[in-house]
Amino acid sequence: MRATLPESGLVVLQEDLLRFLAIMVKSRRVQVLLILVVLSFLLIHFLPCSNNAHMEEKPSPVHILILSSWRSGSSFTGQIFSQHPSVFYLMEPAWHVWVKMYQNSAKVLHMAVRDLVRSVFLCDMSVFDAYMSSQKKKSDLFQWETSRALCSPPACDSFSRSDIITAGNCKTICGKYPFSKVEEACKTYSHVAIKEVRFFDLKVLYPLLTDPSLNLKIIHLVRDPRAVFRSRENTMADLKRDTNIVVGSQKTKGEMGPYNTMQVICKSHVEMYKAGSQATPSFLKDRYLLVRYEDIVRDPLARAAQMYRFAELHFTPELQKWIHNITHGKGHGAQAFDIGSRDALRVSQAWRKTLPFQKIEKVQNVCKDAMDLLGYRLVQSEEEQKNMSLDLLFAQNSSEYQVLKAEKLISAPTL
Repeated sequence: MRATLPESGLVVLQEDLLRFLAIMVKSRRVQVLLILVVLSFLLIHFLPCSNNAHMEEKPSPVHILILSSWRSGSSFTGQIFSQHPSVFYLMEPAWHVWVKMYQNSAKVLHMAVRDLVRSVFLCDMSVFDAYMSSQKKKSDLFQWETSRALCSPPACDSFSRSDIITAGNCKTICGKYPFSKVEEACKTYSHVAIKEVRFFDLKVLYPLLTDPSLNLKIIHLVRDPRAVFRSRENTMADLKRDTNIVVGSQKTKGEMGPYNTMQVICKSHVEMYKAGSQATPSFLKDRYLLVRYEDIVRDPLARAAQMYRFAELHFTPELQKWIHNITHGKGHGAQAFDIGSRDALRVSQAWRKTLPFQKIEKVQNVCKDAMDLLGYRLVQSEEEQKNMSLDLLFAQNSSEYQVLKAEKLISAPTL
């Protein structure tokens, strides 16, 4: 038989239960209130710090592409950027693409080169896995020793990041480090610069210019085609594979072979300059700069300052001294691909004393449109060629140059 509570007992039990629930409700309210107080405290005291932290985040890197062709002073111009302590620099990383895929034309390889350049700008060095051995070291990277960033911490501990470092010194000391140091070093810089000679069409780069992950600026470096031709003659064997990719092995043969190559190079400069300066798309505004090598050697400090401003870099006193010294030496620039101290202005004019006039005429014939457009005066005789008082470089603000440029921009004939 089950026991039952009297009615008065039930009433007492109900009252006790209600009081217990009331206490629980009050406790719950206290808990909720405490949580709200703590949240309010966190929002008030830490949200501003969070905003400040966001505002103080490292700015997006600036990406600089030095666009040029072989024997145009691009190695020296690359060094102007490489030696800057804020710049991670690589010289012609697409060399690896062309070595691996040499059976193809330059046009076919444009996309692979562009993809590699984009990855390097983003410090993703896994892109080299497709072109280099799985056992690669930092020293397997083409011309790695020309990069001050790969010769200083964290890529090499033997020099300071603020040092001016020559390739010879770096190569002797810094070659033993693993390839992973390339990516590690890249990620520590505010600017990433690449010098490349394997683009022949500026429009190929439009996807990079519109890529929101990049902040790309293009420096288009050109040089007098007659000087380029003379320099190429001295390095023909070194450039053989690249020349075959540019024009095809058949067109490199015979007397006209070197002129066929110059025609392609000059035509590419015309098309790139027109794409960069005439009716440019909005995304190219303030992101394309034409630089003539001759202007650099005539006034190195002023032109370096111009390029640094364009790239959002500070021109330090140490760099000013180095640039002056390296362009006012006594060297003749005789060794191909060497970036030592030299009399840069005299070396840039050497072709006028050594190149036969018959060859000059042929270069002028295939490159006339580029020379008119870029401001290089044609010579009509051997006397004009060797008359060193005759300036063959139009000042960029001269009326004669402006007329020639306007004519070519309106309608540049097919080369």
